[in-house]
Amino acid sequence: MSRICEITGKKAITGNNVSHSNIKTKRKYYPNLQTKKFYIPEEDAWITLKVSTAGLRNIDKKGISACLKEAREKGFLTR
Repeated sequence: MSRICEITGKKAITGNNVSHSNIKTKRKYYPNLQTKKFYIPEEDAWITLKVSTAGLRNIDKKGISACLKEAREKGFLTR
């Protein structure tokens, strides 16, 4: 599976490692992803998502149903 948040769509970005002598080499910055299970009362089912910590905060704020609806509209969640 790819390292993409299923709620916010966050994915790896590129940048540089900068050494003490100022030599720059390419590297990737990965999002802080966690695999979590969520209960959806409307469907009476459990769902497992790979979600970033920022996505977890969104779920705490808006609720899992609203976040899933937004993610499906934006195309982040394929299921």
